[in-house]
Amino acid sequence: MLNKKDVLNNREQLTKRAVGSLIGLAIGDSFGDAARMQANRENYGFITDFTSASAWSTDDTEFALLTAKTLIRCRGKLTSEEVVRSWMEDVVVQDEYKRGGASEKAAADNLRAGLLPPLTGKYSTFHMSDGSAMRIPPIGIICAGDPEKAIRLAQIEAEISHAGDGIWGAQAVAAAVAVAMADGTMDEIFEAALMPVPEDSWLFYNMKKVFEIIEYADYDIISSWMKMHDACRASTWATTAEAIPAAFGCLKLMNKDFKSAVVLAGNFARDADTIGAVVGAVMGAKYSIDGIPLEWAQKVRYPSGTCLQFTKGMDIVKTAESLAELNCTD
Repeated sequence: MLNKKDVLNNREQLTKRAVGSLIGLAIGDSFGDAARMQANRENYGFITDFTSASAWSTDDTEFALLTAKTLIRCRGKLTSEEVVRSWMEDVVVQDEYKRGGASEKAAADNLRAGLLPPLTGKYSTFHMSDGSAMRIPPIGIICAGDPEKAIRLAQIEAEISHAGDGIWGAQAVAAAVAVAMADGTMDEIFEAALMPVPEDSWLFYNMKKVFEIIEYADYDIISSWMKMHDACRASTWATTAEAIPAAFGCLKLMNKDFKSAVVLAGNFARDADTIGAVVGAVMGAKYSIDGIPLEWAQKVRYPSGTCLQFTKGMDIVKTAESLAELNCTD
């Protein structure tokens, strides 16, 4: 992994990686959402592309843009108060959230009731969902080469809606993106992802179990695939301890290029949009926008505002460029 100084010395590459990560998240979101649709399963079984027109976006992309908006407004000086301000302005004010996650809806209700973080995250049935991990990559982007900082900021952002595994999953993804932004090796990315996760947690147990399955199968996808699903399956598919090990398992099996990794992750089924979004964010940071198919990037550049209305038509590229600049504000 490059050190922080080396990362900052190549501003052009830093910006390309930032754009790659945020665009990659949006691609993984749309791809995974398309792959899990029953019609696509019936028609193709395994899909290799998604919509021929502009892609739709789900809460994965749009809540990530909320995180990005918060970071840009506060110039990376993230506090719980800044997170609450954003949620009050852009989440709580909405009457409904089409395609929105249960953890985010619960957090909005808690804010309306007058609660503040960390209670807004703790007092929720859905505090262990993967909703925090899907929206956290912007923090990894602004912490290029500094996974420890990414872990600290991820807790501040995630605790508005999550607790326990829900926070540790967000920290794992943020740290992984931070290392990928600094051209870290895959081993360094996996090491960073495990760093904030307590060894007695459900998330850690499933991460290690999935990695062991893959290593025992000598990284063979066919031999690992169904065993991975069985090993980390939870009662609901949007659980951190299922989706995040699935995402990192896909990354361990396929990481030679962006497209192959996202295709594999998007076809995982279950919470495939989040699994795809996490893989897309990490691979986009590692290989930059230069490693992403142009036609895929064009499909997702302007979100549909399906969940959060303020995101409709936002330019993901310009947002990512603004995030990249925050690496230079320490």
